[in-house]
Amino acid sequence: MTKVKHAASSRKRKKKIFKLVKGQVGARSKLLRTAKEAARKSLIENYIGRKKKKSDFRSLWITRITAACRAEGTSYSKFMAGLKKADIALNRKMLADLAMNDSQAFKKLLEKAGA
Repeated sequence: MTKVKHAASSRKRKKKIFKLVKGQVGARSKLLRTAKEAARKSLIENYIGRKKKKSDFRSLWITRITAACRAEGTSYSKFMAGLKKADIALNRKMLADLAMNDSQAFKKLLEKAGA
């Protein structure tokens, strides 16, 4: 009976890990154990980053809406409360886009909100 060797499967496994850490510096891209750690950490950070991106964009939109409200002499909180009372359901992404690109429509929203 022939001797079973695992060179092909272990090479495939190692190549997969080294491909993940291709851009890393030093031992993180050269040594297998260190590369495994770097790959695991990078995947964790990627997952966290995808969640964080959502809150980053929300805060950006709020900042843009706030700037547009201040230019018209009102506050963000009064504007949002007025929109809620007027039963206008626009999300912050759309409001920020209006504030940046269509100031006339944003001013009309401010009037309807009574802010």
